[in-house]
Amino acid sequence: MEFNLWSFTVWLHVLAGVVWIGLLYYFNFVQVPATADAVADKDGPGPAAIGKYVAPRALLWFRWGAVATWLTGASALEVMGVGFVHAFTFGMNMENAGHVPIIGVGAWLGTIMLFNVWVLIWPNQKKVLGMVQASADEVASAKKVALLASRTNTLLSIPMLMCMVGYGHGLPF
Repeated sequence: MEFNLWSFTVWLHVLAGVVWIGLLYYFNFVQVPATADAVADKDGPGPAAIGKYVAPRALLWFRWGAVATWLTGASALEVMGVGFVHAFTFGMNMENAGHVPIIGVGAWLGTIMLFNVWVLIWPNQKKVLGMVQASADEVASAKKVALLASRTNTLLSIPMLMCMVGYGHGLPF
């Protein structure tokens, strides 16, 4: 049996994507509402149970899952013959671009989402979790920015995943 680099690369990309998007959904649909409930519960353990122990570890996996997903996706573009540049330019300079535009849209959405993780979500979450010094006003602002970027990523994940699936199944753009 011969090693199939394409299958291996796509498998790694999907695995990393499950980690990243799974944690994105966890944050938006489980942790944020649970933290709000913990803050409101005067007899419970409080938000520190999540903010001090769970969130930092989940955010570590989340941000590095984003990097791993993006890097394995970029590798997959090369291995499958699409090409990184062709995907990000939607196959404009290709004679027969075929379904390259759809994977290009997915690649751009993933890139925007990666940017949101590292430039908007992570720096602001460090303020929210008390990992860096911030005033009460800065923490309040950081909560809003991180939440908005996270919700944006949740919305972008749906068309991004559809582009990945669409390309693999030959769906037109």
